[in-house]
Amino acid sequence: MLGAYLPILLLVIVAIGFGLVSLVMSSLIGPKKFSVLKMSPYESGCEPVGTGQERFSIKFYLIAMLFILFDIEAVFLYPWAILYKKLGMFGLIEMGIFIVILFVGYIYVWKKGALEWE
Repeated sequence: MLGAYLPILLLVIVAIGFGLVSLVMSSLIGPKKFSVLKMSPYESGCEPVGTGQERFSIKFYLIAMLFILFDIEAVFLYPWAILYKKLGMFGLIEMGIFIVILFVGYIYVWKKGALEWE
């Protein structure tokens, strides 16, 4: 019974071994010439502005969460579209309810001003 898991165990050992060997070899063989220019932060060819510890506005995180929330609806719409004929009227009503709930949430977020980026 455990013999069936031997290929998986072997794959895990090879993957971990490859990662460790790559790290060790790059630290042993790789060049170690440090310079001020090499150690400076890189921002798409522009001079860095501010520190690396700046705080982001809560609006940034709110927009990101809302994007994920409303984007996930596509994950639920795709299987429904594939199985539309098998689900029949029941599937249509359920998806209609789902879309109405999402639309109400979208209107609520819009009215609260959460989508305003100032």
